Amino acid sequence: MKASQVGLLCIAGALLPLLACGVHAEDAARAPKPIESGYLHNAFVLTEKVISGGQPEDAAAFEELKKLGVKTIISVDGATPDVKLAKDHGMAYIHLPIGYDGVPKSRAQELAKALLEQPGKIYVHCHHGKHRGPAAAAVALCIAGDLTNDQALAVLKVAHTGENYKGLWASAREAKKADPEALKALQVAYVEAAKVPPLAEAMVLIDVTQERIEDVRKAGWRTPNDHPDLDPPHEALQLKEHFRELQRTGDARTHAEDFNKWLKESEDAADSLEKVLRDWKAKQLGEAEARKAADEALTRINKNCSDCHNVYRNAPKTP
Repeated sequence: MKASQVGLLCIAGALLPLLACGVHAEDAARAPKPIESGYLHNAFVLTEKVISGGQPEDAAAFEELKKLGVKTIISVDGATPDVKLAKDHGMAYIHLPIGYDGVPKSRAQELAKALLEQPGKIYVHCHHGKHRGPAAAAVALCIAGDLTNDQALAVLKVAHTGENYKGLWASAREAKKADPEALKALQVAYVEAAKVPPLAEAMVLIDVTQERIEDVRKAGWRTPNDHPDLDPPHEALQLKEHFRELQRTGDARTHAEDFNKWLKESEDAADSLEKVLRDWKAKQLGEAEARKAADEALTRINKNCSDCHNVYRNAPKTP
């Protein structure tokens, strides 16, 4: 058998498993490639130019982005980007926040234009790098003509985008390639830090505080060894205040009764959590009793958040 024939048989053998699973060779070649990193969470190479992942949190993360050749960072998260650290590492920030309910058409076009026109490699991120970030990048790449819808959906699968975020999945499934001339003519005033509505800003604070409390829970409701700055009762107090302040915003008052009910119940559960942790710290509660009560309080908060998100955040908005 000739060497060329052997080569063809090897290629065919490599492709057969993919074809048997209904995966085209082109899709397999364009599958997201994970980046092994201690500083960038859930980072994937989507194309030669575009990387998606979690929020860069410190100088080491920005240094790694620099080594990867990133020149522009696009945040689709509600939190204010760290523009200074980016500039210190020779990178520009563009802030184009989206919600969990999908990527609006106008925002998707702005993202696509940025991916096509911004210099160097581009890093698209949300907070965790699992939901909004990969979805926004995949949708924009579809509009730019760099990914098919099947390839965009593969990005969400690899990134472990939650199935409950139906709007994000629908955006990836329905995105269509735009007319290149229309994208070129699109006028966009990119900003480093966009003004975020009070409701979204409050949700960012709640999300960050809940992450810290989850770290505390994993440490047995004690201060984690790798986060000596975290005081468990104080974190619970902060969470309670965030829920309380959110109820005072104009945005909250315009929502239905169930929205504010969930907020009030979460505030009360956070108050219970704070009291339990303070009583345990003051040796007024035993460890087993305190942990059980703390777990129950956090479970109530998480359930309220999940119920609220399923109604108001995750599903696509109806016109």
